Amino acid sequence: MRATGITRKIDELGRIVIPKEIRRSFNITENSDSLEIYTEDDMIILKKYNPSCMFCKDARDVINFKGHIICRRCLNELNKAAEK
Repeated sequence: MRATGITRKIDELGRIVIPKEIRRSFNITENSDSLEIYTEDDMIILKKYNPSCMFCKDARDVINFKGHIICRRCLNELNKAAEK
């Protein structure tokens, strides 16, 4: 983990601003990207959200199927299993 030396105040609604330099280096754009929030010991960790298949965890060629993220390969395997 790298220290940036950047500090930010938390506003009255609990919000912080992620500095433009950090957003640019992680290619995070407003209104199109989401961040996952994790906690570990005394740390709050923000991670760029990258949806992945609930079965194989692959993030390529995923779709939302009845509220679940699944890749087309696993969806095809499920269809084949259902046909048996």
